[in-house]
Amino acid sequence: MYRAYHKKGRVFVMKKFIVETSARHVHVSKQDLEILFGKGYELKIKKMLSQPGQYACEERVDVVGPKKTLTGVSILGPCRNATQVEISLTDARSIGVSAPIRESGDIAGTGACKLVGPCGEVEIAEGVIAAKRHIHMTCADAAELDVKDKDVVSVKLDTDGRALVFGDVVVRVSDSFALAMHIDTDESNAACCGRDTMGEIIK
Repeated sequence: MYRAYHKKGRVFVMKKFIVETSARHVHVSKQDLEILFGKGYELKIKKMLSQPGQYACEERVDVVGPKKTLTGVSILGPCRNATQVEISLTDARSIGVSAPIRESGDIAGTGACKLVGPCGEVEIAEGVIAAKRHIHMTCADAAELDVKDKDVVSVKLDTDGRALVFGDVVVRVSDSFALAMHIDTDESNAACCGRDTMGEIIK
């Protein structure tokens, strides 16, 4: 879907993009995976995700906080250098942990929790975040949308009865990405998003 607009004498064609809801999930390091599931364990792919090379796994863990436990939280693969837990702010309050709003991978000084798997437990001193809403896109997409990596934009979502404009959306550009915006379950519910919800950057 496209819409033309003019800027400094140039004509840009703005296209809409899918807005995907990223439910609570865990990224694990190889070391923590082996503690949780056993020595030499390998993640089993359940389904591929929209971002190339990323997948939801058959494996699940419990995320334990001081107040409550989130049971059966999905692991996303492949393994990372550091374990990271992505939950909504509602989840964080529910289980009694800190989850600062951060971009994925920026975990220094973030929240702590315990992960429980079938073979062991892992206490992480940091790594619990509420993911900052963002748009993945290729270099070609960025040129077409007139943005660059790390830009912060606003995105309009036209949904039935709960249309919203989300500010503070980070643009993430790499040719290893596929065009899609990611929001968490709190944000998705606020906008009444469905599987076919589309977003559009507004200037």
